[in-house]
Amino acid sequence: MATFLHKIGRAAFKRRWLVVLLWALLLGAVGIGASASSGPASSSISLPGTEAQRAFDLLGEKFPAANADGATARVVLRAPDGEKISAPENKSALKAALADIKDSSSRIGQISDPFSSRAVSADGTTAYAQVTYTTKDSDLTDGDHTGLEKALESGRDQGLAVEASGNALAAPEGSHTAEAIGFALAAVILLITFGSLIAAGLPLLTALAGVGVSMTAITALSGPLNLNSNASALATMLGIAVGIDYALFIVSRYRSERADGYDAREAAARANGTAGSAVVFAGLTVVIALAGLAVVNLPILTAMGLAAAGAVVIAVLVATTLVPALLGFAGERVRGKNRKKPPAPVADPAKPGLGQRWISYVLRKPAQMLLLAVVALGVVALPATQLELGLPDDGSKAASSTQRKAYDMLSESFGPGFNGPLTVTVDDQDPAVARGGAEDMGKSLSRLPDVAAVTPATFNERGDTAIITVIPKSAPGSDATKNLVTDIRTLAGDLQSDTGSRSLVTGTTALNIDISDKFSAAIVPYLALVVGLAVLVLILVFRSILVPVKAALGFLLSVLASLGALVAAFQWGWLKDLIGLEQTGPIMSLMPVLMVGIVFGLAMDYQVFLVTRMREAYVHGADARTAVETGFKHSATVVTAAALIMISVFAGFVGSHDAMIKSLGFGLAIAVAFDAFVVRMTIIPAALALLGKRAWSLPTWIDRILPNVDIEGEKLAGHTPTTPTVREPGYAGSTDHNR
Repeated sequence: MATFLHKIGRAAFKRRWLVVLLWALLLGAVGIGASASSGPASSSISLPGTEAQRAFDLLGEKFPAANADGATARVVLRAPDGEKISAPENKSALKAALADIKDSSSRIGQISDPFSSRAVSADGTTAYAQVTYTTKDSDLTDGDHTGLEKALESGRDQGLAVEASGNALAAPEGSHTAEAIGFALAAVILLITFGSLIAAGLPLLTALAGVGVSMTAITALSGPLNLNSNASALATMLGIAVGIDYALFIVSRYRSERADGYDAREAAARANGTAGSAVVFAGLTVVIALAGLAVVNLPILTAMGLAAAGAVVIAVLVATTLVPALLGFAGERVRGKNRKKPPAPVADPAKPGLGQRWISYVLRKPAQMLLLAVVALGVVALPATQLELGLPDDGSKAASSTQRKAYDMLSESFGPGFNGPLTVTVDDQDPAVARGGAEDMGKSLSRLPDVAAVTPATFNERGDTAIITVIPKSAPGSDATKNLVTDIRTLAGDLQSDTGSRSLVTGTTALNIDISDKFSAAIVPYLALVVGLAVLVLILVFRSILVPVKAALGFLLSVLASLGALVAAFQWGWLKDLIGLEQTGPIMSLMPVLMVGIVFGLAMDYQVFLVTRMREAYVHGADARTAVETGFKHSATVVTAAALIMISVFAGFVGSHDAMIKSLGFGLAIAVAFDAFVVRMTIIPAALALLGKRAWSLPTWIDRILPNVDIEGEKLAGHTPTTPTVREPGYAGSTDHNR
């Protein structure tokens, strides 16, 4: 591997104009594809293989008109305090408001009349109207959204409280300020690390190039592949983070090779052969973890994982081809202002740096440090035992939003269960059996304790399928509603035994139950696949059994601690003002498995970058303890910079209005902090010190069959550069020693 990437680095450096031109052509090609994309990404979620999804699909098949793809909005209108909505002046204001809504867009198909459809609360103060559009929500224009907002405001001007919910409302505009701050912080960290504007700018430039290619490709494919809109956000997040980090490692190694006397072309080639090898294998573990999300068999998760994996692949290719090419353009400027200064004085051994002091302390008391770090992460992970999962609804939106106000008004006037109705379907090939089953089911549902109302069965034209709507007494996310779903499904089993008709349940609570069951069933095979493949890759890289195993155990600590922090912040509300969280609530159901996949990939990144230097020292003759110390000293600075950059980039997404992206950004930022500084820089060195040379041992029979990927660049040790040079007396060395 090192030899191959060495050749790639030399070729890219020599033919740098060609490399830049090829990447520019690629960016242009995918840009053209993106401009011709069939449409915006999908925002739908499907759960194949679950009862709730089967019921939803049945509704689409048997009631195509009722289950059309048109956008919808529910407009809630409330009379002034002490008045009835049916009072003449309020009724007139209501009709005027609905007329304004009807006139706000030519895409509105129909608006229900609250009085004729009996959509007025028992106390007579509140009513709601259902607005149905003729086009999908993704096809609505800014004019449609603005028209609806103005119509709602006109209703308020007439004295009514008017709020709305539904997918016809415009999503809040996301601000890119936080992401820009994260990117700016990354630039500052790079500048401090390298002491050179050119060296600091190069990783930022290549990361932007890689993200540009991956994002335009995702946009181009969003229509044909029906990619979810969150896929691009995750790909951007990871693309920027790993793109900067991967380029950072190669540029840092290049500076060290130049300090050792190699000419620019050979230094770029050797940096690509050594640090580039670590980048390739680190990227491979991330791709395995992300692509493995397909095991869950959830389309939205598969799309997000594959899109992000594609962004990581692009980042690896950019780092190992475009970075060496740009090093050829940058020349001596990558080395910083100190390249012509007298040699720096030898550091006073009595005053070691922070990294040296830290590793010395860890190695003096490895058992105590190992125990302390594990206990600390265990304490942080404790809130994860109270993890509550759910799908986002209007009740989880900001209290200031019209969706949340509409949700609260409906809950107050029609009962907490009104916002989470359950849909029960009853079907049979024989219409007579279906009608008998629907009648029996309706009677049984009315007798359940947590049911507030049951609507009469509505049949399709053929009469073989019925819909029954059940309004619970309790809120959608409550345990009582979950128990109600279980009770209804038990009734469905009894009904099929008695009459032969099939009954299915769908709705928000039913979806939550099904998705939780799906994740519970998938998490073990997912972990087995991803961790198993990654451990095999790490065995190949480190030629050790114990090093990959403890890397995987360290990952479990990181992900559990990050989930604990996520619960404390987003579920309990700790530090919610600091992160701009207006509303606490359950963690989105997708989050745990998504966190597991991404955190595992990133954890293996730092494992490869840090431990590779330790193995390199061991392979070159150092004893086990010295190898740990030497490898840590040589890589701690750049790994610290890489972790801080990744934390900055992820933390930037905490400013997103999207609840999932906000929580994902927070979770990944805190996970990187735990994994890089507690696990990789404390637990791993301590464990390696305790294991001694056993850490680097490999059974002989395995050693014989494993190919030698030479990630340490042993085969480059005897490589003679075409233009040998000597260390320049005017160069004081690089800011780190990542060789």
